[in-house]
Amino acid sequence: MQISSKFTIGVHLLALVDYLGEDEKATSTVLASSIGVNPVIVRNVMRNLKEAGLINVSQGKSGISLTKTPDQITFYDVYKAVDSVKDEGLFHFHENPNPECPIGRNIHKAMDSKLERAQRRMEDEMRKITLADVMTDIHNELKNE
Repeated sequence: MQISSKFTIGVHLLALVDYLGEDEKATSTVLASSIGVNPVIVRNVMRNLKEAGLINVSQGKSGISLTKTPDQITFYDVYKAVDSVKDEGLFHFHENPNPECPIGRNIHKAMDSKLERAQRRMEDEMRKITLADVMTDIHNELKNE
């Protein structure tokens, strides 16, 4: 199972809002152009990020702004904000293993805790990576262009 592209769209959106700063108004059209998706998708992700308290959206002069500094926004924050993974978890288990089969009737018991552990480790790692890390890499790439 893959994490939805809404996660990478969310990080891209936040990075561009940070990059533009107060010099240029970040609008859904500007963001959609950079991300390469329809503005409707951007607005949906923006709604998720706003509900999570990661951005402010105003119709006036300022447009979209971050509510926290880039070093305070983690990949985990974005991952949870865009609802990339529902309550059932990252791994969706097939629904009807055969109870007559020795593997089928025991596969959940054998795998569930391992899959939960893998998801926890991934989420723990996501808590260590910030938007500031992404911005540092982008600024380094821009210097090398």
